[in-house]
Amino acid sequence: MNPDEEEEARHWRHPGLPGVDLLRARYISKTFIRHTHENFVIAAITRGVEEFHVRDSIERAGPGGLALINPDTPHTGRPGVPEGWTYSAVYPEAALVAAIAAETTSITGTAGFAVPVAHDPPAVRLVTEVLRAVDERNNLAADTLLRLTVARLLRLHGSALPASRPRGAGARKAATARAILEARMSDPPSLERLAAEVGTGPFALLRAFRAAYGMPPHSWLTDARVRRARHLLDAGVSPADAAVAVGFTDQPHLNRHFSRVLGVPPGAYQRERKNVQDRFGGAA
Repeated sequence: MNPDEEEEARHWRHPGLPGVDLLRARYISKTFIRHTHENFVIAAITRGVEEFHVRDSIERAGPGGLALINPDTPHTGRPGVPEGWTYSAVYPEAALVAAIAAETTSITGTAGFAVPVAHDPPAVRLVTEVLRAVDERNNLAADTLLRLTVARLLRLHGSALPASRPRGAGARKAATARAILEARMSDPPSLERLAAEVGTGPFALLRAFRAAYGMPPHSWLTDARVRRARHLLDAGVSPADAAVAVGFTDQPHLNRHFSRVLGVPPGAYQRERKNVQDRFGGAA
């Protein structure tokens, strides 16, 4: 790719790697809002630099480096140099990572990544080879290479993850507020009303929610809406109907937020899922 080329991205799944999302992309000016993923993120940078905010720090990953994000960890993404960045990424489910950790490491507890960025050119090559094997429909190679990648990264850059949520009255109020937002996603209360419903003040709720979930309630709600919209799209719901169902005012609003979380617009995301179903008889 040369600097004059436009941004491009493909986000898809393949039946040879069940439970694993795949992404191949070149981004120049793309920015990702603060968001989370249900799966692990293993993003191998092959050109340029990606810069992202995670764990209260700004991280940068360039050629030969990987961005490593644990599930439900808030993070952003943006170009770290004018020419942007090119990467290949795999998103394995937590259950798969746990199984690999149990077989190949001595990590006790929930296994995950101890660092958000690792300079590991051999692992970068492994990730690109996973996607090449998928392109060639070589399921055995794709599965083997993915497992070797995860095992290597856990061995070199892994550890047991700490307790996921703080405890205390503030954490309980944040959890209650989150449950209210999840239940009333399409018509959420104002911050003042939400705080009143959980028995605290607006700023106290903001502090407690940030401490528990790494982002304020309105950012968490946008992330949750995109996540739910994604499941609706997987089930065959149209982008327009999915937008309304999760509380966005219209499809353009879903398009904007979805693209800034998943890296592709919802229509392209759903087409890739449908293409896999049509080609491989329902697996996606």
